[in-house]
Amino acid sequence: MLSNNKLESKTEQLSIINQFSSSLLQITQLDELFDYVTSQVVSRLGFVDCVIYLADEQGKFLEEVASMGVAHQSNDYKVAQTRIPIEQGITGHVARTRRAFVSGDVSVEPMYIADSRPALSEICVPLVYEETLLGVIDCEHPQRDYFTEGHLQILSTVAHLLSAKINQVKTLNNLTKTIEQLNQAQQLEQCLLKIANITYRSLDLEAFYDELYQIINSQLPAENFFIGLYDRYSDILEIDYLIENQVKCNAHQRVTKAQIKHTASYFTLTSGKPLLCNTREFERHIELGNFQMVGQSPKSWLGVPFAVNEQYQGVIVIQSYTQDKAFNHHHLSILTYISRQVSMAIDRQLSRQALEHRALHDELTGLANRYLLLERVKHAILSLDRDDDDNSHCLLYLDFDRFKSINDALGHDVGDHFLVAIVNKIKDCIRRTDTFARLGGDEFAIFIENVKDNEQVSLALERINEAIAKPLYIDGHILQASTSIGVAFTDNATDNAITLLQQADAAMYEAKSRGRGQVCYFNNAMRKKLKRQADIENDLQHGIKNNEFELYFQPIFALNDPHVVSFEALVRWHHPKNGLVPPNDFIVIAEQTGQIIELDLHLLKLAAQQLKSWRQEGSPMIRITVNVSSRHFASLDFVTYMQQLYIDYQLPNGALCLEITESGLIENLKLATKIIQGLEPLGVKLYLDDFGTGYSALGYLHQLPIHVLKLDKSFVDQLTHKENPLVDAILSLARSLDLKVVAEGIENPKQWALLKRKGCQFGQGFMVSKPLPAKEAMQFLIDNTQMTLSI
Repeated sequence: MLSNNKLESKTEQLSIINQFSSSLLQITQLDELFDYVTSQVVSRLGFVDCVIYLADEQGKFLEEVASMGVAHQSNDYKVAQTRIPIEQGITGHVARTRRAFVSGDVSVEPMYIADSRPALSEICVPLVYEETLLGVIDCEHPQRDYFTEGHLQILSTVAHLLSAKINQVKTLNNLTKTIEQLNQAQQLEQCLLKIANITYRSLDLEAFYDELYQIINSQLPAENFFIGLYDRYSDILEIDYLIENQVKCNAHQRVTKAQIKHTASYFTLTSGKPLLCNTREFERHIELGNFQMVGQSPKSWLGVPFAVNEQYQGVIVIQSYTQDKAFNHHHLSILTYISRQVSMAIDRQLSRQALEHRALHDELTGLANRYLLLERVKHAILSLDRDDDDNSHCLLYLDFDRFKSINDALGHDVGDHFLVAIVNKIKDCIRRTDTFARLGGDEFAIFIENVKDNEQVSLALERINEAIAKPLYIDGHILQASTSIGVAFTDNATDNAITLLQQADAAMYEAKSRGRGQVCYFNNAMRKKLKRQADIENDLQHGIKNNEFELYFQPIFALNDPHVVSFEALVRWHHPKNGLVPPNDFIVIAEQTGQIIELDLHLLKLAAQQLKSWRQEGSPMIRITVNVSSRHFASLDFVTYMQQLYIDYQLPNGALCLEITESGLIENLKLATKIIQGLEPLGVKLYLDDFGTGYSALGYLHQLPIHVLKLDKSFVDQLTHKENPLVDAILSLARSLDLKVVAEGIENPKQWALLKRKGCQFGQGFMVSKPLPAKEAMQFLIDNTQMTLSI
């Protein structure tokens, strides 16, 4: 059974559709087909209830033909309503409108007809083929809001294929009757069946056309034959398959509207009707101005148009230039049938290609995505075992420098256009056999196979840097690109694709730390660092479960009237093997792996527990601030978690507050603001940590509902030797926005005096106290104040 998350995978959708399409080849009876859909296909989607209804010949009723489901405690499931008037219920509505219907709560749907089985969610899609209603697929589920957009997409695809299969089976049945009635040769029947089979069996259109033509040529005078696919959006006809005088010619010729608009093929396409002509009739159409003579006049001409989808329509044409090979209405019937099979084959191929492309490529740039990159890396690494040459493969990891500032300053549209422009420049610098992939955001990778020597990679790097060195003109802005590049090699068939990507990533971060536009090759020092990071990543989860993390508390104090006003909670990890691990050694890794979410929630809980413990001991009430990742400000679930902490540990309003870095809030300013506002009833104050080390938040600061700025230690350090005008500017900015300021890293009286004189209200640093364990921190508070501190 698929979970909702699993269903969202385009690769899983494609797997279901491909398996379903392949299985259709083996099914020739409608009963078997319907049973297969309900018992095998729909059940893979995780549905517990599915009914297939077909419309009767008069289109007045929907009649049940197959079902799957569970009713109450009984496994003996029967559909309560096997025949539904088309005017009634949700199924009737879908049948009449021929549009899919999804409801997360059918109890509020006036169209819903109650059944004996419990249901809250319902999804219903029509079975339609060439604008003809065949029936509906109706699925229900006892959970509210069960069905997702992914369910709708894949069920609609199943319905599309099922409709085509139903139509095929019915068409074959009708055709068999026609053949029997007309006493046609058994050979024709076999040929038509072959065409139907290859329509579903062939995964490659070229191979499908080859097989198709061999069958057609055995039944029709098809010495001159072509299949054209017309793109309505671009007004271009692509000749997909071409036979001239029984010789296969170069296909995939692209013909513009100006070139084809006077042809009989274009007339057939635009009229949407088949055209059967002898020489006289062909000339009559020319006289009427329907088309013009292009090339040699045919003795007989037959063309059949067919629809594919909203964008494409096609035409099949056969022409004869000899009097003894003329076409008749029997040939028209055959070619009409063939056109339908071609339509289904092309539509299926286009659908498959679209699904594959979306699953394996980046939507913005059209480049390979992470999954496709890793698959190609895996395949290439395995080939090293079979390659006698002394080759290796190389992975370049690119991160565009200061791309985020372009997004922040000029908007995401400009940023997107900037990325696309850079990608197009880099494409011209690499081989067509190289895999260029977008990994996410402004991070890209280029996989270079079969590298002979390092010089080959060096030349590629030079070409890339030269290509992006020139300024780009994007939406009226002159922008300069540069990229930090990490390089890693693999030459052993036992290597791992993920490991290679991690190595190139580590080299890229090393390059980025050296400045803009740098290149760095992965080395042993980085290998050791990666190993240590991997060990920490594995140990983090155990550390949370085994309660190995402890909070230390550093006092925040008033500068004018010296007394402690709050504590900042700082985490320490008591690693069972490595001893006390400082946060700098694991917080970054937790951020990279996503483990920071669980760790933050654990630390917030520890802080709440400590506040409750101090309160029960009768200690003075004090505020604690906890550093949290910006990832929490992307989901309203964080508000719910904080609310529950305040309830579970009976915290006074404002007792537990948050610190976050300045870049974290502006990634989704609207949602972050909503989350902060959701915390206001709890009295939660938001401290903006490390303020001044970046610049991105300055443009948004007035929009953020924050309360306190924390002046970064790097500014305070300079005050020991000289004045820093940036400190004055930040303090002035804070006053204008009515914000408090905490200066971090105060280590001597001169810093204290200067900050106090400049109007900074609060400080934090070793001059007063280093971070202390909970018991020592509370004793420090008691020893250094004679008042119960109000928060």
